Amino acid sequence: MPAGLSSHHVLDNVTAVVSPRRVIGILGPNGSGKTTLLRLLSGTRRPASGEVSLDGTPLHRLSRRAVARRIAVVAQETQLTFEYSVMEMVLMGRHPHLGMFELEGPRDFMVARDALRATGTADLERRQFNTLSGGEKQRVVIASALAQSSDILLLDEPTASLDLAYQLEVAALISTLNAERGVTIAISTHDLNLAASVCHDLVMLREGRVITTGSVAAVLTPANIRALYDVHADVQVHAESGRLVVVPVARVHAPQ
Repeated sequence: MPAGLSSHHVLDNVTAVVSPRRVIGILGPNGSGKTTLLRLLSGTRRPASGEVSLDGTPLHRLSRRAVARRIAVVAQETQLTFEYSVMEMVLMGRHPHLGMFELEGPRDFMVARDALRATGTADLERRQFNTLSGGEKQRVVIASALAQSSDILLLDEPTASLDLAYQLEVAALISTLNAERGVTIAISTHDLNLAASVCHDLVMLREGRVITTGSVAAVLTPANIRALYDVHADVQVHAESGRLVVVPVARVHAPQ
């Protein structure tokens, strides 16, 4: 999914490629353009110049329904106007596959329950969504995205405001969806260790521009972290997991 993007100084001359069956992390400080990039990739925003394409077809040439059948989005926060059960939330993911005024049928419930099982939330089916914990809500929202039967999943800060246990659960879920279901995933995150544990490739954004892109091992270096966040960090391979671990050491102040 190549994208040459420009959007009124939010993003400037950005090019990113999300390869099939890969997990790509989008890293950057607040205001760097991470969420805007995800919105462009999802087709909910259109670049002022440049183009976002899916398998060689510009997104703006596809209907919203066609895009939704390929790309599912999980926002950072889910605000509901009405009360919904968990099953009702997940069935919302089936809307791109239904005709006008068509109600969900047995296949839609089957797909929804499969999505609940995949996210470990099958036992929550009859619960009201607003009674769930933060981690449970996040997994149910991901289940709704899975119910779209899309092969591309875009996640905006999926572990924000979650405690450590739920962060680990969501990270494991992302890895499972990619490894076992072949879902292509793009994640916007501040969590460098999450990115190191679940991503194959990284894009570093600062002030709307790409600092660097590439594999996790090539990109997640002390020099790049310093350029991105003005932070001195120690980056090492964890002996037990074999993954890179980032330990922030000190804020680096630019010379006056």
